[in-house]
Amino acid sequence: MDNIRKVIEKAWQARRLGRLEDAERGLLRAIEMSRQSGARVDLIRALHSLGQVMRDLGQSERALPLCQEAADLSRQEGDDLLLAHTVRHLGDLHREAGRLEEADSCYQEALTLYGGAAQPPPLAHANALRPAALLKEDQGEVEAARQLWSQARRLYESAGVAAGVAECETRLSQLGT
Repeated sequence: MDNIRKVIEKAWQARRLGRLEDAERGLLRAIEMSRQSGARVDLIRALHSLGQVMRDLGQSERALPLCQEAADLSRQEGDDLLLAHTVRHLGDLHREAGRLEEADSCYQEALTLYGGAAQPPPLAHANALRPAALLKEDQGEVEAARQLWSQARRLYESAGVAAGVAECETRLSQLGT
């Protein structure tokens, strides 16, 4: 399993460097290795990561089944924080494609999971609140968006993410708070 994780990390590093084709090749290899070894958590991470690379390449429709499989496997795994992270990204794909009901369902599931966790990671939780707030803005639900942006602002502040705090403050100002 260490080998698979190294392949995933190397692919993720390639993504950070903008070498998306290298990242894709590495993640396809990690998926194959994970399937062969039965390493489910590594498979989830590799599928999710490849979905992100596909999104970076502008191939969101190819990303969707990868993220859906990762979410389905996460449900079976029983790791609520892993599921919340995966479902949030699935929601992003739905939102970007204009499937707002599906996106809302994913975001609500992620927020419920983060809300029910003993100590959810503040940055991950804030990163789930952000697209949910954007969606509520798009749907014209100003008060719901305002509440989500306020929660996200507090969490970004606790995580020390100044850019996140600034975005939240800008959005809140635009919403008239």
